[in-house]
Amino acid sequence: MTVTRLAYFDTSVLVKRYVKERGSTATRKLLERYRFLSSAVAPVEALSALSRRRTDGELTQRDFLAIKSRLHKDRAYWELVEVGPIVLSQAEELVQRAGLRTLDALHVASALTFQAASGLTIPFVTADVRQRDAAESLALNLIWIE
Repeated sequence: MTVTRLAYFDTSVLVKRYVKERGSTATRKLLERYRFLSSAVAPVEALSALSRRRTDGELTQRDFLAIKSRLHKDRAYWELVEVGPIVLSQAEELVQRAGLRTLDALHVASALTFQAASGLTIPFVTADVRQRDAAESLALNLIWIE
């Protein structure tokens, strides 16, 4: 099966690809069905989340290094939206209007910017409640991962 359709994946979902937790199975199925699109901040944000789990003892050093290696290999297949002036301006509006945190606003703004530039309507996949609420209020094609 060739995956040609894009979906925007937030980091809250991306981490589920590498760490077994609630929503991991649904995430893997979506990643088989859609090509991965996210913000250019996603790799750093994912590495931060995984590093915290290692520090907190949820991941062993060995598991962390294995996940980090897979993440690095997978990046060759990702499409990332650059965080430029248009995304930043949109994110500033979202912070004020929707009360989103910085990284959440950057993700929603990246998805909106991509859609505006490409003319494509793509699913926005998140496991973050604030992003879900903002995506719904902006009429994004939402896929919610619990």
